Amino acid sequence: MNSAPYRVRRAVLDDLAALRPMWQSLNLPVADLEKRLTEFQVAVDADGKVVGGIGFRMLNRQADIHSESFSDFALADTVRPLLWERVQTLSANHGMVRLWTREQAPFWKHQGLHPADADELRRLPPEWAGAGSGWLTLRLKDEDAIISLEKEFAMFMAAEKERTARAFRQARLIKYIATALAIVFALFVAAALFYLMRRNPDLLTPRR
Repeated sequence: MNSAPYRVRRAVLDDLAALRPMWQSLNLPVADLEKRLTEFQVAVDADGKVVGGIGFRMLNRQADIHSESFSDFALADTVRPLLWERVQTLSANHGMVRLWTREQAPFWKHQGLHPADADELRRLPPEWAGAGSGWLTLRLKDEDAIISLEKEFAMFMAAEKERTARAFRQARLIKYIATALAIVFALFVAAALFYLMRRNPDLLTPRR
């Protein structure tokens, strides 16, 4: 089937009317998903009717693909590739390093997601661990290398911040010294004038 008549966009409030029955048909937590509408991407047909949707929640550079639903599962094979394309775009735009899902349709395994092993499950954000088992995952980037680079960048920024603070401290010290020298010089000039005036009271009196 040609997927051209369908396009994917971010879900908006008006889409809830179409999404609710799809979620209900799959026994998904409708009330909870309504509050998380901003996580959803929807597929619409040429008339703008919502025919499918999927959740994409992000945390700590990881993303969970969840709550896949369709108005008619006969459209799944046509619409899923479009939703997957949007997932890839979002992942790239937000710098995701790993994808997770508990969706079990063979399509997701065909895209490279695989059952998470014990080591990979340790990388699952604790906030998602309570969702249950059966996680599939796909590494998009080397997490350890990313973390190392982020630590190095944080150290570099901290060093730059310290250098900047040191430069400001030195500038303030120079300013204080210059101000003190100016005050000392002004006092010296005032004292010299006072001394000269006492020695020669007529010093500033115009001569006739």
